[in-house]
Amino acid sequence: MIAEFHVYDTTLRDGAQQEGMNLSVADKLAITELLDRLGVGYIEGGWPGAIPKDTEFFQRLAKEVTLTNATLAAFGATRKAGTTAAADPQVRALLDAATPVVTLVAKSDIRHVERALRTTAQENLAMIGDTVSFLVAEGRRVFLDAEHFFDGYRFDPAYTVECVRTAAEAGAEVVVLCDTNGGMLPPWVAQIVAEVKALVNHAYGIHCHNDTGCAVANTLAAVGAGAMHVQGTINGYGERTGNADLTAIIPNLVVKNGLGAVGPAQLADLTAVAHAISEVTNIAPFARQPYVGMSAFAHKAGLHASAIRVDPDLYQHIDPVLVGNDRRMLVSEMAGRASVELKGKELGFDLAGQNAVLTRITEKVKDLEAQGYTFDAADASFELLLRGELPSGRPEYFRVESWRTISETARGAAAGEAASEATVKLWAGERRFVATGEGNGPVNALDAALRLALTVIYPELEQIDLVDYKVRILDSARGTDAVTRVMIESTNGAEVWRTVGVGSNIIEASWEALTDAFTYGLLRAGVAARTGAD
Repeated sequence: MIAEFHVYDTTLRDGAQQEGMNLSVADKLAITELLDRLGVGYIEGGWPGAIPKDTEFFQRLAKEVTLTNATLAAFGATRKAGTTAAADPQVRALLDAATPVVTLVAKSDIRHVERALRTTAQENLAMIGDTVSFLVAEGRRVFLDAEHFFDGYRFDPAYTVECVRTAAEAGAEVVVLCDTNGGMLPPWVAQIVAEVKALVNHAYGIHCHNDTGCAVANTLAAVGAGAMHVQGTINGYGERTGNADLTAIIPNLVVKNGLGAVGPAQLADLTAVAHAISEVTNIAPFARQPYVGMSAFAHKAGLHASAIRVDPDLYQHIDPVLVGNDRRMLVSEMAGRASVELKGKELGFDLAGQNAVLTRITEKVKDLEAQGYTFDAADASFELLLRGELPSGRPEYFRVESWRTISETARGAAAGEAASEATVKLWAGERRFVATGEGNGPVNALDAALRLALTVIYPELEQIDLVDYKVRILDSARGTDAVTRVMIESTNGAEVWRTVGVGSNIIEASWEALTDAFTYGLLRAGVAARTGAD
């Protein structure tokens, strides 16, 4: 029997059941390498024999990926009623997957045995014992997931415990108690795990779903009651409301409870791995996710900033570096001079002791936010604002003389076929440029025109792409006269920045955000203002 505490990841199997998620075999291989890098103890690859894609995954993994930290597990069910494990094709498929560990799911709630499996209580016990002992005899380590365990225990504890006992006696190394419906609360979990452990002395695991919002708390409650095997998914992926989120569980175990779930270096990789897996799954990271979210260590209130300047630990429960994240200072109408000073330091500017500058910037931020601007997620626009208040000044790569846009729809054109044209007149150094661009909307046309005008002397702009565009209507009660805020996200392939614009219409706001995006992109590229002289 294994005794070490460990983390078991089921992102590739249970997590992949999330609505809208569709992982290819290549996706699963990529995620496997990331999970192994994180240092989880076990990776559940899927259900060979039942799902063709998972069968292919196990075949390719053996040839294409070498695991250095994790042990691979194949998932499957106990044999069918009325046969033997040796004769069941799906049990044989588990052997064919050639993984060191096999995780079996078994019914442990008598209601599911009788209504879902449509078999008897005794036959279900035989299915558990026969399948576990067969796989153990074939040289496999077996973990058993006791499905619907907690609901079953509350309904008929004697039968549920008998399922656990049968699996343990047949040779299952770990019996995993599953809150399959996700309806438990932490005190209930702690009590039941302790009771079962007292009845059957064995190694236990915990598998929680998040339907009450308590999956992480329930997992920790089970660990406190003696569970030594923890199942979950990266980023809490899973059907319905998801599974227990390992990006919260792992640091809670390591940092808060001193359990060696992963090593310090691997823990410091947690944020990067979580975000990398988000890219593979094509599911955007949740900014307010504990530990690894972009906002997990973001501070906005001026009072917080004043305290953090004295001692960062006064307003953060751990050092974000431990999980590979970083503290961020948000500048807003709530900002005081301490917030601006810390944000400036974050951006590489030492403003300590420059009280007049700090006051000017603080007041300007508050005034602009009253007009509708927000700098919470627009660091690039804030840096340009800050530079404008310093002696070095904001870089002036070009001066705009005028701009205009025209949109028209030809008679009989289908919806969405409106053509847009934009003309910009500007000065870059000593040269005046007039350029006209076309696009599938006025903002796209402005982008095209601005690039046509500027790439002549700033070819670096060809490396900048606009990757996201968000519009927010402020004071919507004013209807078409409402103030509009636009946020643009740009990238040069290596880093991402966001700029904000506010105007009486969407085009005006977009133009401001667009010109800020180009200015900041040139700044990040280390470009100096050019005269444009031949």
